[in-house]
Amino acid sequence: MNNTSVGIVFIASLLAGCTTIPADEDPVLIKLTDLERRLIAIERVTNNDSLLDLASQVAELEAQVRALRGDVETVQFQAEDAGNRQRELYLDLDDRLAKLESNPGRVASSSTGSTGGNGAGSSGSDADAYQAALNQMRERQYADAAQSFKDFVSVYPESPLAGNAQYWLGESQYVMRQFQTALPEFEKVVDVYSESSKVPDALLKIGYCHYELGNRQSAMQAFRQAINDHPGTTAAGLASQRLERMRREGT
Repeated sequence: MNNTSVGIVFIASLLAGCTTIPADEDPVLIKLTDLERRLIAIERVTNNDSLLDLASQVAELEAQVRALRGDVETVQFQAEDAGNRQRELYLDLDDRLAKLESNPGRVASSSTGSTGGNGAGSSGSDADAYQAALNQMRERQYADAAQSFKDFVSVYPESPLAGNAQYWLGESQYVMRQFQTALPEFEKVVDVYSESSKVPDALLKIGYCHYELGNRQSAMQAFRQAINDHPGTTAAGLASQRLERMRREGT
């Protein structure tokens, strides 16, 4: 037998040996089968409609969250704007009442002091000083307004506008979120100027201050007093709304 014949016989024997390996033991077939199984699993995941629906729902929820955030910002702006408009209305009413309640002939003879600037004592009468302080409130110069109203109460304690000035002293501090400082000023309206038309509003703000400071029971007490002592007023209505809100909060 020549060399060529020997080579042919050798190759034939190798091929015959390969064909004798069972399919479940062939490493190549096993690897191909595993790869095919993994590929099928991946195709099932990528073609799963439920996952596509879930992705769509997530995108929709994200859009809704963005919209809600926009709505919250809008409501916050509207609430702040409404508060400013209400404050402007009160200032306008006080301005008109000041002209009616004050005596045009009343001069600053009740005090010899002068605070300078636009505050109390820098003009010729309590009405002028009160007007100057209101103008500072209207221009949102709250720190200056607070000082001017404080000076007014000190300079003109017997003025018919003193109760109003005391209230606006507290309000000017309240809008600066100085709740701890504003609280006793509102309490003075109730205790010292009990006949003032600002008492209902002062009680409401006493409740608001306590609420912001976390004194929930004191806040509820002030709101109930505003409702019971001054029914039918705007302050009583707002106090009722805040009480209802506190109930919803579980206070």
